Amino acid sequence: MGLDPLLLLLLVAAIAIGWALGRWQYAQPSERYPNHLSGSDLSRDYFQGLDHLMSDRPDEAIESFIRALEINSDTIPAHLALARLLRRKGEVDRAIRVHQTLLARPGLSHQDFIRIQMALARDYEAIGLLDRAENLLHEIIRDNPGPQLRAQALKLLIKLYEKEGEWRDALEAGRQLDANERATIAPALAQYCCELAELSLTRRHWREAEASLREALSLNPRVVRATLLMARMAMERQAWNDAIKALRRVREQEPLLVSETIALLQHCYHETGRLREFESYLESCMVHAPSTTVLLARAELIRERDGVVAAGLFITDELKNRPSVRGFNRLIDLHLEYGANSARESLSVLRGLTGQLEQSKPIYQCVRCGFSGRTLHWHCPSCREWDSTRPIQGLEGE
Repeated sequence: MGLDPLLLLLLVAAIAIGWALGRWQYAQPSERYPNHLSGSDLSRDYFQGLDHLMSDRPDEAIESFIRALEINSDTIPAHLALARLLRRKGEVDRAIRVHQTLLARPGLSHQDFIRIQMALARDYEAIGLLDRAENLLHEIIRDNPGPQLRAQALKLLIKLYEKEGEWRDALEAGRQLDANERATIAPALAQYCCELAELSLTRRHWREAEASLREALSLNPRVVRATLLMARMAMERQAWNDAIKALRRVREQEPLLVSETIALLQHCYHETGRLREFESYLESCMVHAPSTTVLLARAELIRERDGVVAAGLFITDELKNRPSVRGFNRLIDLHLEYGANSARESLSVLRGLTGQLEQSKPIYQCVRCGFSGRTLHWHCPSCREWDSTRPIQGLEGE
């Protein structure tokens, strides 16, 4: 059984505290200790903390370690680690008090002061005081904190704007990052552009939407959401060829999301009278991006051209290689359509059962946390990761 991450972090903090405490005590005159605490008092608190830690009492351990630590440049990292533990345990008020006590300490170095402010901003963000966190982060950025801390402050500020749905502000903060740092969050920034494009599309502001989508694709060329929105915008303007071009591009961006384009492509190809070309594309997808949705779309074209029996034979053959509940259900539908009357009652009962099975199963799943549902979320409701949801594959999916 693995060690609890909280206890592991506390153990690491204990080691750091012991090192800092030993170094501090070694540097002090043996007859004088700050705050009238003797070296034995400090050591006693420290070893009590270790005892609590080994006894699986992390709350008491944290309290003992805090008492053992005199605030100075050597022990500030340990104080920050303990406050971080408090925040992770949900005791944000106590973490805030630790950080405010540290900030009140005279003689802090500029870098230590900035680091403590950053930690306090995280406290405010964790407890939902977003305005306070935002103001503190702006103060840090103005205070010339150095490249690394500035990047950390900007990234935390971006997350705050994301929580508030302030997409323009989030993008503006992202533009202030240097190229390397911006690349690390480019997928999220691209999604912010898509959020702005969605708002523009609802207002039919085509130019604004297109500008946002082009920026999204420049930030992350693989962002399928932007391509789908480009296609949607083209379809609303009845620019069918532009929509087809955009939708076919999804296969190069993310083959697992080709299934999201099929119904839209079918409509566009129908409007242009190019269903043969659509069938040719589906044949290609069966090789390069196979899915149940592609299979069923092709079966429907075969049905319209060659009849129900031909479509049923096609599905039967394909299910041998790629079995799926949806494909089986469609095959039952075809048998109900052309099968013998004597078999229809049994098939109808079977179709009702398999239909319930299909409707009860999720369609999409987050590849990061496993959250599943019947809606494609570009922002996972569980882990809050962007663009992590994909259609479920296999027997009960695509």
